[in-house]
Amino acid sequence: MLVDHRTYRVKPGRMQAHLDIYEQYGYAPQVKHLGKPLVYLVTESGELNTIVHIWVYENAADREKRRAAMAADPEWQVYLKKNAEAGNLENQTTKLMNPVKFVPLAKP
Repeated sequence: MLVDHRTYRVKPGRMQAHLDIYEQYGYAPQVKHLGKPLVYLVTESGELNTIVHIWVYENAADREKRRAAMAADPEWQVYLKKNAEAGNLENQTTKLMNPVKFVPLAKP
């Protein structure tokens, strides 16, 4: 199993605008190709203006296949354009991780 842990930093004061665009244009095509995320979270304390979402794949090949299909989807392209035009994000960090054998992770 491969876990894709993504952290996005949103410009201060722009969290709701970013979430609105994602909810309206990005969530449906992303779930269509990747399945539902394990989690999709916003910070309450600590490093504010941060979103974390985690996606679970069978392996690297599964991730590559699903993400390629999503990237080719016209609906996803609309989201990417709207998201870029809005300019709400500051940066992104992606970590590909593997669960340890003594704490197995059930795929959502």
